[in-house]
Parts: sequence; structure tokens; C-alpha cells
Amino acid sequence: MSQRLNAFQIAPEAYKAMLVLQDYINKSALEHSLMELVKIRASQINRCAYCLHMHVLDARKAGESEARINLLNAWEESELYTPRERAALRWTEELTRVAERSPSDAAYAELREHFNEKDSVDLSFAIGAINTWNRINCGFRTRHPADRLRQTEAAA
Repeated sequence: MSQRLNAFQIAPEAYKAMLVLQDYINKSALEHSLMELVKIRASQINRCAYCLHMHVLDARKAGESEARINLLNAWEESELYTPRERAALRWTEELTRVAERSPSDAAYAELREHFNEKDSVDLSFAIGAINTWNRINCGFRTRHPADRLRQTEAAA
């Protein structure tokens, strides 16, 4: 597969607008580790190699364990995630798969059990943002830097 085009070069103002949203999310009260898990999980669902590559590396740099990264695709079957993380991951799946079904009342109740109103909104914007990044990168086949991946694996 070859990259179709570089969306960020062609529409730099749109890219800047996304960066403003991302900056807002990054400054929220939500934990960095939680945000990386959410980004990885949404990117797994959306099959976005570019974002998976980026956020797995970011999670590792932030100290996330290999076990938690590797089991994220089966988080419901693992006891490695806290109840708060599980609520965020369930909400991530509900919003990422919104075309398949409406987010459930049970998932919303679980979210609200672990997140206040502001954090619930911020988490939802974070999920929306990673889904937008995924759609742009998948749609235009943004290539993840394979040479950087090989260097990371060689260093491990």
C-alpha cells in the first residue's frame, strides 16, 4: 500500500485545528496513561497502523507495561485494567462503534460511576479526536515510519 496523499500538507489549517483540540485534551485532568490506552484501543478497532505505531510507542515511553499493551485488544477478559480504565475502554468502544449501535445506558452508567461530568465530556472529545485522526490516516494511508519501528525493535 502506498500513501494516497499527505492530508496535513494539503490542509494545514485543518491540521492546526485538530492540534488545538488535541492540546485541549492533553491539558485535561484525564491521566496520560488512560489516554494512551484509549488511543490504542480505538486505533485497534479502526485498524489504523499509523496511530497504533505512535501510541504504542508513546505508552511504552510513559511506562506502560507490555502485558497491558498486548492484552488491550482483549481488555474485557483481563484483570490488568482498573475499573476506571475499563469504564473508559467500554466508552471508547461504544463511541468508536457508534455506526453499529447507539451507546448503551449500561456503558454510560459505568462511565459516570468513574468519571465526573467534565471528565466524561473530555474523554468523549478524546475518543472523537482519535477517531478523526484514525479516519484521516486510514483514508489517505498515512505510512507509519517503518525505519523507526525497526530501530525500536533492535534497541529492545
